[in-house]
Amino acid sequence: MASTAARRRVAVDLRLVLGLVLVVASVAGVVALVGALDRRTTVYAAAAALSPGDRVDRADLVERSVALDGADALYLRADELPDDGLVVVRPVRDGELLPRTAVGDASGVRSTALVLELGAPASSAVRPGATVDVWASPAAADGRGFGAPVVLVADAVVVRVVEDDRLVSAAHAGAVEVLVPRSRVARVLQAQANGDALAVVPAGLSLEG
Repeated sequence: MASTAARRRVAVDLRLVLGLVLVVASVAGVVALVGALDRRTTVYAAAAALSPGDRVDRADLVERSVALDGADALYLRADELPDDGLVVVRPVRDGELLPRTAVGDASGVRSTALVLELGAPASSAVRPGATVDVWASPAAADGRGFGAPVVLVADAVVVRVVEDDRLVSAAHAGAVEVLVPRSRVARVLQAQANGDALAVVPAGLSLEG
């Protein structure tokens, strides 16, 4: 009788051990499968809205662990930010993942910011981050009026609308700071020196209006 009871206890113990092994193996398999499927990447997002010309470092960004489904190369990873930071070259909204195309090395940025005194009021669509075309109407040689307007700079980016009542006069209707390609800087400065009438026209409106 004693030996029969002992054999039963051994059989129960073996079943318990086998069950525990199967449970552990099942849990380990699930964990391994989830780990293999979870291909998350840590990238940067803007901690606040960023405008062209802003210099950013780690204090201006937050890390986000996201699944990009093969689009990892399009965004700035957490280990790729230089110690001296980067310069924003196009608008980035608050909380938006930081695209590589939105930032550049300061030494390689091909645009610069200029303040333009306008000859005509800008529309309400002209605000920081908007893309605009800069038009110039050449001043007549005799000082009487202006010639036909031409596009001076296409797809300039508005950095800010200058709020300064001193810039609003009979000759000027306000001012905006825009980011323009360095190759166009000389043309813009020449137009300003000649007294040409400058205007900015929205190049397109976002879906948000």
